[in-house]
Amino acid sequence: MKDHTPRLLDALDAFEDGIYIVSEDFTVEYMNRFMKDLFGEGMGKKCHKVLLNYDAPCEWCNYKKIFDNNETRHSEIFLETVGKTFALSEIPVTNRDGTRSKLSIYRDITRRKEQAARLKTSMESYQRLFKHVGCGVYISSKQGRFLDVNPALLKILGYHDKDEFLSLDLARDVFLKPEDRKKFQKIIEKKGRVVDYEVKWRRRDGHIIHILLTSNVRYDDKGKVLGYEGIVVDVTERRKSENKIRAAHDFLDNIISCSPNAIMAMDMTGKIILWNQGAEEVFGLPVDEVVGRMTVQQIYSKEVAAEVTQMMRDPKYGGVGRLNSYPLTFERRDGQVVEGNLSASFLYDEKGKETATVALFVDLRERLKTERELSEARQHLLQSEKLAAMGRLTSQIAHELNNPLFGIMNTLELMKTEIPPSNKRRRLLDMSLSETIRLADMLKKMLSFSKPDEVERSELDINTVIEELMVLYEKRFRENSIKVALDLAPDPGLIMASRDQLRQVFINMFSNAMYAMPDGGNLTITTKKNGKMLHIVVEDTGTGIKSEHLKKIFDSFFTTKTDSIKGVGLGLSVCYGFIKDHDGDLTVDSKYGEWTRFTIKLPLI
Repeated sequence: MKDHTPRLLDALDAFEDGIYIVSEDFTVEYMNRFMKDLFGEGMGKKCHKVLLNYDAPCEWCNYKKIFDNNETRHSEIFLETVGKTFALSEIPVTNRDGTRSKLSIYRDITRRKEQAARLKTSMESYQRLFKHVGCGVYISSKQGRFLDVNPALLKILGYHDKDEFLSLDLARDVFLKPEDRKKFQKIIEKKGRVVDYEVKWRRRDGHIIHILLTSNVRYDDKGKVLGYEGIVVDVTERRKSENKIRAAHDFLDNIISCSPNAIMAMDMTGKIILWNQGAEEVFGLPVDEVVGRMTVQQIYSKEVAAEVTQMMRDPKYGGVGRLNSYPLTFERRDGQVVEGNLSASFLYDEKGKETATVALFVDLRERLKTERELSEARQHLLQSEKLAAMGRLTSQIAHELNNPLFGIMNTLELMKTEIPPSNKRRRLLDMSLSETIRLADMLKKMLSFSKPDEVERSELDINTVIEELMVLYEKRFRENSIKVALDLAPDPGLIMASRDQLRQVFINMFSNAMYAMPDGGNLTITTKKNGKMLHIVVEDTGTGIKSEHLKKIFDSFFTTKTDSIKGVGLGLSVCYGFIKDHDGDLTVDSKYGEWTRFTIKLPLI
């Protein structure tokens, strides 16, 4: 086939199938775009070299048969070079000059083959599941005949002959009462499905069994009900066990209903089967609302119930089947928090099988309340002793520091007269004098620690306070190899606060950070709005704080510094008091050996 016109070639390129033409000596004369995309440019090359990289013609090649019989041949081949399966059509063509060529059309059917394989696998899996699943599976007509059932359903109803079973009338031969089937049909056709629908069926030998139906309606393409399909679970034995447990409940209830402590019993699913008057009073739940309706997981939690059961099976908590003591705290529906002690044990049948759990809960709220009040009184006494000691210490410190401090202030004042206001160093001198005056004011307040004066507060931009302190600390940070990163909100808003007290808070934190990073590190200071609060985060990459110290870090006189000169345990306690006095909060989080993060929260104006 020669002299292909450009229009024809363009049309062939537009095909979504692969098209190529091969001469009698297997030379590729033409490939459309589809073939080129898959195999690359092959014009002038042997077709077996292009398709499979073979040096000789393919074993499955039909070239001779096509021309000998002058017929089109169709086949299906898999080309490993591209990992695809094709439907191949090979057509003999006689060119104008008398030569012969073969036109081949490759249609990619890989996806169709894969889908067919998956469908086949799915059907086989469904057939295996239908045959071997442990519960009964059925398909029935709307008129009341089984169309298909699995072996499990035959076994549940005591039948061996499937044909006999398929001939049964459902309403008459299977359902205990014909009206039961009508009721089932009404419910399932209204909702489209039922889940765990309980009904009584009749076995072949006449015995009545309790079954659970989970079924769907089957419709035709016009939405008309054809029938139903679903699964059948025999729960007869379960119902017998529940009846036995219910009888035990009545007996135990008569014995223990008068106990002042909460006594309860549960079946092995956790369902509560006994709830005495003491339990009603402790848990705040009436017996009619609990028994048979709630589980122990709903009273405590799934986690607590699982832990209690596990401990009961462990011999070290009172012996296998017993739990002597388990502290339990929970919140009642009315919001009351109940604290007490739980003990429990299993009940066994004659074969040693666990059938139920009985538990006793003792309400310890009053006793624990008294113990906490005593503990709080001791803590208040201890705090009073600490404050008294602090008062004596601060008085001594203030008297000792006042004289040298005023000497420093006078010296700074004299230095101001020698440095003109236009000099850049005058600002540092002013700030040094300001800090010295603030320190003198702090010493004054330490002398009246028991009755602190009201501090003056004003509207502040926290970024300004931080940036001013950076000027003072920049050199110290640099000398200690500490890199500072400021991430300040562009518009943090204003707070009503004492500038001096906030400066004291940050100075304390910067000093602690430098102490925690003796070999250098990173210090990150962040400000951001969070609703109506302003958050200031100071984080360092220092030594961190041990977990057992985190709860004590803001206590007076508590310090982790081993050098008594560097810390007496007042810094963070004072800072915490300043922030709390501003209706804010100061929290700490740390990973020992890696980092520490202080978060200050202050209300915005």
